[in-house]
Amino acid sequence: MQEFFNQVLFSIAGYDITLASVLFISLLAGAFVLIWQLLNRRIFPRYFAGDDMLAQRKKLRRLVLGAFLILFIITLQLSIGLDVELYNNERITITLVNLFQALLLWQTARLTDFVLSILLNKRLQREQAQKAQKEGLEPKGREKTQRVSGTRLVQYIVYLIAILFILNAVLNLNFEVLPIKTGEDGEKISITLAEIFYFVLVLLIARLIIWILTNLILPGCYKNREVDIGSQYAIKQLLKYVIYTIGLIVAIESLGVNLTLIWGGAAALLVGVGLGLQQTFNDLFSGIILLTERSVQVGDVVDLQGLVGTVKRIGIRTSEVQTRQNIVVIVPNSKLIVDNVVNWSHNDRKARFWVTVGVAYGSDTTLVKELLLKAARSHKKVLGYPPPFVRFTDFGNSSLDFELHFFSREFMLIENVMSDLRFEIDRLFREHEVTIPFPQQDVWFKNALDMQANNGPARDSQEQRIHRDTD
Repeated sequence: MQEFFNQVLFSIAGYDITLASVLFISLLAGAFVLIWQLLNRRIFPRYFAGDDMLAQRKKLRRLVLGAFLILFIITLQLSIGLDVELYNNERITITLVNLFQALLLWQTARLTDFVLSILLNKRLQREQAQKAQKEGLEPKGREKTQRVSGTRLVQYIVYLIAILFILNAVLNLNFEVLPIKTGEDGEKISITLAEIFYFVLVLLIARLIIWILTNLILPGCYKNREVDIGSQYAIKQLLKYVIYTIGLIVAIESLGVNLTLIWGGAAALLVGVGLGLQQTFNDLFSGIILLTERSVQVGDVVDLQGLVGTVKRIGIRTSEVQTRQNIVVIVPNSKLIVDNVVNWSHNDRKARFWVTVGVAYGSDTTLVKELLLKAARSHKKVLGYPPPFVRFTDFGNSSLDFELHFFSREFMLIENVMSDLRFEIDRLFREHEVTIPFPQQDVWFKNALDMQANNGPARDSQEQRIHRDTD
């Protein structure tokens, strides 16, 4: 029986094709056809349904079919022992099977990249659609940029892993590219081509971990626990610094560099650098304190020694504050820690403001109070609760002084709100004939000679009243 299956049917380029080889190839081809039909008729239509997924379904079919064909060719070569040597020297030997194995790895990388990109984009699109539906907004261009960023990271990582497998396991092309001499005795650190790819791969994986955490995992936690935007930004920045630091250390060690020796040798240098860059290190640690303590957060409106603006970004060394004039001011983090900073929105997202006004003596103070409250209630930027109120502050030299106090969440453009209230107060006062007086001063001039002659005020002295108007 064994002799029957081992009988040679024909020969190709010196390779004998037996009956067992033909049967094995036939069974293998039949298995591939069955798997392909299952994928094409059941799996693909189920997970890639709809007209919008038609192009992706076609691309997936091409990728899977290409991978099956290459795998079939490799199996065919191994079954009949067809392995032609294409290149050979003292260090590198490349055969026909190696070449097709490299093609299979590359095709698998393309297929993996395509599937992972679709899965990541689908989840991100679903979460962003839910967020947009909840807020009643259209998805922004930034969300598309986030999807593109995640897709590209997956591409780079998958293809780098494929290249590493091809270099090491398939083609054996891992050779030294950067020798570094470490001493006079000739010792050196040998950096190979694969180690360089490992270095880049570790950094990309660190970036992908940050992207997955900040775009896929943490938004759900923020939503469930109702974390404010300032806390979200602080968590994101701290994760970035920690993961990037760990990734950089692992990447450097993948090159064969001993970091312990480097830090030990650079200790004296670091002391000198620290003394020369005291302010820089102060800003760096102040940034860490801001992100952990969160006394100032992104979105807060602050008054920094007369500079009023919204905190747009808190970096590791500097922060960005956008003023009312739409100018971005770069502020060192130490200024937000050491100096006195007025944070209008630290405890609450509303603050109290007031507008002063004076009316003429004799005015109906009850009517004045009603008109001031009416002006405040008519403005959409003035909060109804806590309600606005009026204070009778003083009996002035030429007016009765009042203050209209109100609460608002419009921190940056509060001057516009106060201007609108003044316009409305002036209109209501004119409508109800309430007078806003101007300051007046009476000055009397008397003849000094008449005062001396009469030892008192002159009877026929010239009197002149001068009214001086001041703003």
